[in-house]
Amino acid sequence: MKNILVPTDFSDNCEKAAKLAIEMAILFNSEIHFLHQLNTPVNWVKLDKTQEHNYPDTLEEIGIAKSKLRALDKEAEHKGLTSRTFLEFVSNDKAILSHSDNFHHDFIITGSKGLQKGFLEQLLGSSAQKIIRSARVPILVVKEDTVTFPFKNIVFVSDFKEDISSVFEEVKKMAEKCHAKIHLLNINTTSDVNSVENGLQPIRDFLKDFSKPEDYAIHVYNESSVLSGIEKFEESNEVDLIVMYTHSRKGLSSIFSNSIAESITNHSKKPVMTVHL
Repeated sequence: MKNILVPTDFSDNCEKAAKLAIEMAILFNSEIHFLHQLNTPVNWVKLDKTQEHNYPDTLEEIGIAKSKLRALDKEAEHKGLTSRTFLEFVSNDKAILSHSDNFHHDFIITGSKGLQKGFLEQLLGSSAQKIIRSARVPILVVKEDTVTFPFKNIVFVSDFKEDISSVFEEVKKMAEKCHAKIHLLNINTTSDVNSVENGLQPIRDFLKDFSKPEDYAIHVYNESSVLSGIEKFEESNEVDLIVMYTHSRKGLSSIFSNSIAESITNHSKKPVMTVHL
């Protein structure tokens, strides 16, 4: 984690994400970039100074955005970090990912505005969900709950049916830096044989490749969906971070598709990190 991107719209959750990103950058000795993308009524980069004054509302928005970016930059530099800020006059998920590719970010931290319900959720989704669908670097999304950092309890959710070693290495790195406990959670859904033992065995098989399997807590929940299983787990366990994986491969029997990860990110109030497999 050498170069962290923080896309922000300055909402409360994005402000929490920025503060978390600064703390993580300190711990991982990372450079940090803050990005705000602004929709403008015209192609702003082609306007001269005289033409810009025809759009006083946009000028005011730009001034506010620059001021807020400067404040984040100063906060990061005050903590001894190398920081950069970017104000771009576009606003979509592809533009964020294009920016990230150009600057070789290896981690993205952002906030999501909370649950959109029903028809609106289906129609619009969220920027965070769209980024999850396409990004190839780990993404951490901050939601409503207060963020505890360094993380002390990290929950890695999987069905453990495919090779997820590369994803788990990312989880281990995070846990080692934070001195956190890793909880491996397998959720039996109605499509599985709802046996706790059947759910535990894939986790035990997976941990054979790791030197100290006793360092991890393992859990199996029988629920109708992955989302309800995570919610049940949260009711009786401390959770600081949920980690899931995504992949773009088709036709796999794994229930951990992009849509599942997006749903968890949209509904959970806890920070959710997704890692591309």
